Amino acid sequence: MPNNQDLNVDRNAVDSHGDAIRTAIILAAGMGIRLKERGKATPKGCMRLGEKSIVEESVIRLLSVGIKRIVVVTGHLAEQFEPLQNQYREAVQLVHNPHFADSGSMYSLYCARHCVDEAFLLLESDLVYERRALTACLASPSDNVVLLAGLSNSSDEVFVETQNGHLVAMSKNRDHLGDEISGEMVGICKISRPLFSVMLDTAEQRFVTTRHMDYETDCLVAASRDVPVSCPVVEDLMWCEIDDETHLTRARNEIYPVVQKEDAEADVCDSQRLRSELQTVPDQGASERSRAIGEAGANNAK
Repeated sequence: MPNNQDLNVDRNAVDSHGDAIRTAIILAAGMGIRLKERGKATPKGCMRLGEKSIVEESVIRLLSVGIKRIVVVTGHLAEQFEPLQNQYREAVQLVHNPHFADSGSMYSLYCARHCVDEAFLLLESDLVYERRALTACLASPSDNVVLLAGLSNSSDEVFVETQNGHLVAMSKNRDHLGDEISGEMVGICKISRPLFSVMLDTAEQRFVTTRHMDYETDCLVAASRDVPVSCPVVEDLMWCEIDDETHLTRARNEIYPVVQKEDAEADVCDSQRLRSELQTVPDQGASERSRAIGEAGANNAK
């Protein structure tokens, strides 16, 4: 487990309203078929754009916004995720989808159903994204959220139709949707227990005939007819998913460098805010205040 000083914690968005979200589920069972030989050798979440794997960077971002438990659902080459659990033993739990080769993302989520009894964040393992994607999702006053970004023209978008800011439908074919397309799905959601229950009920009915179900288009959209799901949009969010070599090249050359820069700038802002808050505490001794400020600076240097 990394030292706490390795993590910059942005809790303002987490604790801004209601009960804080403390759990996240990362879906990481996919076989990466479109990545061909690269996908056969390495799960998408275990690929690296920097010093750490994509999924480990996601774990670090989740911890930085106050998430305490992270359930990673594995499948293809599951053993490659074991070092992640060993390093973050107090936070990361691995759950295996034994039918990963013959199922969709909803079945992977279904495999984690006994690990959560509260609201949670839901993410995909191959996402490269700014930390503010998480804070935007957590800060939403809605219990259920599908985070959207502005249209990227990446040729693999999942367009989202909304009505009065709430989820109506999703499709990769824009022509299958109505006029009110608010953005594209990022792959980060906030799921309440009531919404998850409806999703599970829908899935169990369909599992009688097939395990090939996607959590978003097959279950989340269906459940949103009974439980409203908000769709906040972060128009300028830098993010991408990695499904093929073109996506990987774009992630490495265009998205990841900007994400690193934006997150570093956010860390500086957090440190400056902490300094300001500490300096306004009247009953805190000068030496203790100086020590706390020094630790905040050390966090950003790492």
